[in-house]
Amino acid sequence: MDPKITEKAWNPELEAQVLKKWQDSDLYKFTPTDDNYTIDTPPPYPSGRPWHIGAAAHYSQIDMIARTARMNGKNVYFPIGIDRNGLPVEFYTEKKHNIRMRETDRGEFLDLCREALDDLEEEMVLIMTNLGLSGDLKNHYRTDSEEYRALTQSTFIKLWKEGKIVLATRPNNYDWVSGTTIADAEIAYQDLMTKLVHMKFKIKDMDKEIIIASTRPELLCACRTIIVNPEDERYAPFVGSKVVVPITGAEVEIKTHHSAQQDFGSGAVMVCSYGDQNDVALFREMGLEEIVAIGLDGRMTEAAGEYAGLKPKQAREKIIADLESKGFVEKIEEINHRTPISERSKIPIEIIPMEEYYLKQKDSIEKMRKLGSEITFYPSMHKQILMNWLDSISIDWPISRRRYYGTEIPIWYCSSCNEPHVPEPGKYYQPWKEKCPIEKCTKCGNGEFTGEDRTFDTWMDSSVSPLFVTKYDKDSEFFEKTYPTSLRPQAKDIVRTWLYYTLLRCDMLTGKKPWTEAWIMGYGLDEKGMKMSKSKGNAIDPLPVIEKFGADTFRFWSASEINHGYDFRCNEQKIESTKKFLSKLWNVSRFLSSFPVIKEGKPTTVDKWILSELNNLIKDCKKGYDEYNFFVPAIAIREFTWNLFAAHYIEMVKKRAYGEGFSEEERDAAIYTLHKVLSTVLKLLAPITPFITEHLWQTLYSETSIHTERQAESEKVEDYSKTTEEVVQFNSKVWNEKKAKELSLKDSIAVEVPESLSEFKKDLQSMHNLE
Repeated sequence: MDPKITEKAWNPELEAQVLKKWQDSDLYKFTPTDDNYTIDTPPPYPSGRPWHIGAAAHYSQIDMIARTARMNGKNVYFPIGIDRNGLPVEFYTEKKHNIRMRETDRGEFLDLCREALDDLEEEMVLIMTNLGLSGDLKNHYRTDSEEYRALTQSTFIKLWKEGKIVLATRPNNYDWVSGTTIADAEIAYQDLMTKLVHMKFKIKDMDKEIIIASTRPELLCACRTIIVNPEDERYAPFVGSKVVVPITGAEVEIKTHHSAQQDFGSGAVMVCSYGDQNDVALFREMGLEEIVAIGLDGRMTEAAGEYAGLKPKQAREKIIADLESKGFVEKIEEINHRTPISERSKIPIEIIPMEEYYLKQKDSIEKMRKLGSEITFYPSMHKQILMNWLDSISIDWPISRRRYYGTEIPIWYCSSCNEPHVPEPGKYYQPWKEKCPIEKCTKCGNGEFTGEDRTFDTWMDSSVSPLFVTKYDKDSEFFEKTYPTSLRPQAKDIVRTWLYYTLLRCDMLTGKKPWTEAWIMGYGLDEKGMKMSKSKGNAIDPLPVIEKFGADTFRFWSASEINHGYDFRCNEQKIESTKKFLSKLWNVSRFLSSFPVIKEGKPTTVDKWILSELNNLIKDCKKGYDEYNFFVPAIAIREFTWNLFAAHYIEMVKKRAYGEGFSEEERDAAIYTLHKVLSTVLKLLAPITPFITEHLWQTLYSETSIHTERQAESEKVEDYSKTTEEVVQFNSKVWNEKKAKELSLKDSIAVEVPESLSEFKKDLQSMHNLE
């Protein structure tokens, strides 16, 4: 009988035909019911080319989640968005056009950013489409759309009116390269080599001095006190005395404070305004008068005297030289210093007092901890990232940024009394160029206003993603059916930002947590385990890889290579090697396409054995799919299909399926079992490799899509797993003996079938041509 499948190998070019069928039939269209499974899909950021191959792997697995849920009978809502706010596009635009944001007309700069994003977004959407994402790509949303920004502004207005947002001047983390405040969550830490300078401070009116060790001598001009531990007997006689600050000659008092560590350095610490967050806390607690040593331009202010105008690093080098020349240095050590840097610009941050808008978060920490404990994390270990972050929060969230490409803060100030005014929610406002919609100041009656020119922190936009996709404040019926969402999939590096801020904001706005489950993925690294970057030249562009090897090859690599939650290495050779399994699946299917599909059969013991192993496979896959760990089903399906079904069972029943020396009942039992196993394997594999399984399913079993089928369920069958090892060992023994005797696999050989495999004897004799 001629096979239905004539092609000798799976051709990835067939994926385009399958994709067109899905698109033409609107297969994944979502219509809300009373029970929906909503995915709060992360909107990826088009920050430049190429799109990270690790991100492509991440999104292919999110699609596996959606496909698994559908095959489990869930009504899946899988929205897709693109995140288009924030610093990266501004940096990209400045570099691409060789311009500076603040030296360019704001409207013109925004247009250039938008053009860059459109270009990058198009390629990103193409990759997601080619990967077979079953989300709503035709109607994907953008976080810089008027509709999305209007929602961000509306939620701000609501929280402002509730008193949960305040305008205040407070010490802030400042990234002078991007010229804006950044939140604690946007700070990374890097070990940098620096000098620890041990400086001599003279005690006034005494012939004595104390040694202060610091990595930031450029802040001597901002030193307001010296602290020692109250239990440190070395300094007890000097508490209350004045010391003279080197270089500046200022006099400050020695005070006690429990934060001074006796066993660190000399045990005496200089406290400078805005040296670090500990200094900020001490200044507040001790009521010290601040001195601003570093300005918004990232340079030393006039308070630094002769060092004014220098960048901190330059001032540090010069002041160290001056300290040495004037005899104020005891010693200098080269140390590795854990330095806070901006995640975006990668330069050390400074702490500067600035007027910003703050969302109150300190009072919500315990509530967030409770809600976080109620969310199921996959894998569970990543819940600790959230809990650790909650433990570290000490200040409110600064939500305003001094940038251009972001959602504008919808506030106008009275030009007479400076009273802030917010408009009615529901519309997108641009106060920097629009007239105030409010006619008169509610405080003084003045009719002139000045619009706010700052934008929101990008996480203010991203953190309302579950509200936007569920049509919060827009379609109450849709919202009620889809919110809270079911799952938040995301990378582990933004647990303390996107996940936390979403949890905080959605609880404030709805009184409910935004999802019940969180699926967390690790980083995609290069083949040496290093972080990928365009500057290093080790970034892999996923688009040509997908076009060359096919989406299913890429997706199966993603599932079989990545142990969920852990970092993973990206290697083109490994991606290519996974194609071998798809070839094996194709060859098995091509062979079985020679036989008619038989709906019923009376399985022999041999058939019951493979069906028992199939049942175990179903159980293993279900466990993996239930935990969103696609590594488990991918490996299990590959091992079963390649090393058990194809290598042993098919070879054992091949002649029986052809009816050679067997009854019709035995023949039909083999054919029935072959198709039952293959059709089940295709369903089990469908969420991971949707293209090849769809093609084979529609060629062999049904005109309807495999992705509308219910997933295979385990059954109560007799367990033959103990027999498996015996079968494998016997077959291996025969193959090895034939090899040793230089016989072909078709040659006959005299080997006795053991009694324990007596019910397998007829098929084993046929398989090996036993005498």
